[in-house]
Amino acid sequence: MTFTPTRAQDVRVRRLTSTLYGYSFLEEFILLYPVYALLFSDTGLSVWQLSSLFALWSVTAVLLEVPSGVWADAVSRRLLLWLGPLLTATGFALWVLFPSYGAFAAGFVLWGIGGALASGALEALVYDELQRLDAADRYARVMGRARAAGLVAVMAAMGLAGPVLTWGGHTAVGAASVLVCLTAAAVALRFPEHRAPSTGHARWTGILRAGLAEARADRSVRGALLLVPAVSAVWSALDEYTPLLVRETGVADGTVPYLLLLIWSGATAGSLLAGEGERLGTPGLAAVLAGAGIALAAGVIDGSPWGLVLVALAFGGFQAATVLADARLQRRIQDRGRATLTSIAGLGSELATVAAFGGYALIATGHAHSTAFAVFAVPYLATAALLLVGRRATAAEPRQ
Repeated sequence: MTFTPTRAQDVRVRRLTSTLYGYSFLEEFILLYPVYALLFSDTGLSVWQLSSLFALWSVTAVLLEVPSGVWADAVSRRLLLWLGPLLTATGFALWVLFPSYGAFAAGFVLWGIGGALASGALEALVYDELQRLDAADRYARVMGRARAAGLVAVMAAMGLAGPVLTWGGHTAVGAASVLVCLTAAAVALRFPEHRAPSTGHARWTGILRAGLAEARADRSVRGALLLVPAVSAVWSALDEYTPLLVRETGVADGTVPYLLLLIWSGATAGSLLAGEGERLGTPGLAAVLAGAGIALAAGVIDGSPWGLVLVALAFGGFQAATVLADARLQRRIQDRGRATLTSIAGLGSELATVAAFGGYALIATGHAHSTAFAVFAVPYLATAALLLVGRRATAAEPRQ
């Protein structure tokens, strides 16, 4: 008899995690990702128009990040996870059915809205459901595997996009992407959710005020909020420049995708190992960040393809630290404003990433890409040092 509750609990956890892994994979298994720039170019868009579309996409995500988090605390989070892929699918359909600047702009807005709806809602739903099942200690391991599923999906989409494009053109790639989004929406309906949503304008504003008040009143929550962008923003920006870094090592262009696969295999491994890293606590997280920063600097200074092995290790450390920072935040916030505060951390990450793009441009304009990568290893060493200093300060405080 004593085994029945545990068996039932494991069944519920497996249902939640299997749904999460499938949803995370489908969210990233979009064949349009590697080739949509080709679609825009074939339609005749200028570089200025292309840049304006990316800006529109970013602005949409930034403006809706926090409001969508508040909404996720006020209504059904499962509803938002279902609605997000449907909006994205609509945007992709517009791209291939009516290829034009206006359709591309509308698609990016819908894609931005869809992504914002899931941001914060997914993490909050998973943590709350695990907590209800007395399995909150598995959060970092579960989310690490979910992130790994997403990375595998990106790599799989890169591999399949070319053959599908050759076979059926942009229409086939777009149709496949729409189908994947619709499947993701169907999978979202399998998420369990036992939190009673609340509605009303006053309730929504109250949720936002409560979340901000908690961050102001609790230093540990405030620190966890700041840690998320400090860990995730820089390497998220560096990701966009890895093809240029790889080319700078002197390899042929045809070899670049394979070395990028090496780097992203490191990130995937970091996701899978994140659950183990949670046992190390604050000193362990600081060690992961410092070690990843040193590996990044050493790998790019080496300047050879072999140095990219260290870059892969660094990206693995950054990915693991990103998952651990998220888990740290979830443990410190209260249930009511979980999605709101998670979205505030996401907003900080997006703004910090934009700042990192600007800093990278300033450095790389007059120096090699390897130099810019090495410089951006420094913030991780600083973050590791601040974690240790903060831990010692907390330990030195007199107990009440």
